[in-house]
Amino acid sequence: MPTYVARVRDAKGNAKREKIVADTLGDARSALRDQGLFVQELKESDGFSPANIFDLSRIQASMTSVTIKDKAVFSRQFAALVNAGVAMVRGLGVLAEQCTNPKLKKALMEISSDVQQGTNLSDSMRKHPECFDGLYTSMVQAGEVGGVLDEVLNRLAKLLEDVSRLQNQIKSAMAYPVVVGVLATLIFLGMTIFLIPIFAGIFKEIGTELPAFTQAMLSISEFLRSPNVIILVILIPLVIFVYNQYYKTRVGRETMDRFFLNMPLFGDLIQKTATARFCRTFGALTRSGVPILTCLEIVRDTSGNQIIANAIDEARKEIQTGGMISIALQKEQVFPPMAIQMISIGEETGELDKMLMKVADFYEDEVEQAVKALTSIMEPIMILFLGGMVGSILLAMYLPMFKVFETLG
Repeated sequence: MPTYVARVRDAKGNAKREKIVADTLGDARSALRDQGLFVQELKESDGFSPANIFDLSRIQASMTSVTIKDKAVFSRQFAALVNAGVAMVRGLGVLAEQCTNPKLKKALMEISSDVQQGTNLSDSMRKHPECFDGLYTSMVQAGEVGGVLDEVLNRLAKLLEDVSRLQNQIKSAMAYPVVVGVLATLIFLGMTIFLIPIFAGIFKEIGTELPAFTQAMLSISEFLRSPNVIILVILIPLVIFVYNQYYKTRVGRETMDRFFLNMPLFGDLIQKTATARFCRTFGALTRSGVPILTCLEIVRDTSGNQIIANAIDEARKEIQTGGMISIALQKEQVFPPMAIQMISIGEETGELDKMLMKVADFYEDEVEQAVKALTSIMEPIMILFLGGMVGSILLAMYLPMFKVFETLG
């Protein structure tokens, strides 16, 4: 069981710190109250005791992550329980018991305990940003204030399902080139390291002069079999580390994200994906009653691209001065013109949320078509790539044979 650390006052008003072992935060608070102590602050201990180090549930929870699918399933189930009139604390407890994700299970148990003590659901969820982001908690808060929590949870589930479907389409498009690329690299390395030296030894015994291309491939083979290959093994992770550190800076993020948007083939897909995500998230937030400025802050932070985030931030500033979202987005020239025009019509007619959803539907279909087109283009490219790597090895081995045949002839 977890250990909790509390800052309490006794009946005489003396402040002190107490440690207590309990199943949940609520049980720990109740136990301290039974001792006649007034709890001022209570939190789980993060000490490095042997019990904490070898707590398998804690280790498992820290190593897992909460996926979009996990949150979508939870939202559907929680909405059904709320709609059926089940008490919120009981509903959270039931969902926590049947939850298979250790991190989400632990968070739901703590949220249930907080709600039982009188904390709002959205405020309790904000304590677990690794499970519930700003988008989720803002929509839950709007549902609590408006008394339509079950409806908002259903919208959240639909939103998360749409985002998950969009991500799966992109992953499926990238799976083929990644698998073929890894396979081609492994075949190239295997033939270069093990096959070329055998033929090189045969040609050396014959005494034939090796062509320049074969010599180059032999040099690569010797490098891969020498201790110097450690330099390459160290260099690749180092380059990745330097890139990650550079990308963490604002300048690096803007530079790389602008490069990604301008990439051939992939740039158009990234733009359409970002447009669909922006419209879907923005529409879901506004439809749930979240203030527009808060909506723009959330979609800015969840855009996934710094250039697009900057454009959304400019739109937020334009709204603060009484401007229109469509005009600000048009100035940045990041979103497609058709999306800007549809958003403008939504602003003029007062049905921005409906128009955003229609734009999201349109661009999600566009992403699906772009993924299919990209896959059809990548297939022959990857086949040529694989054939080229294998062919270069075969060519390096057969060129000396032709020279031998010429000499014998």
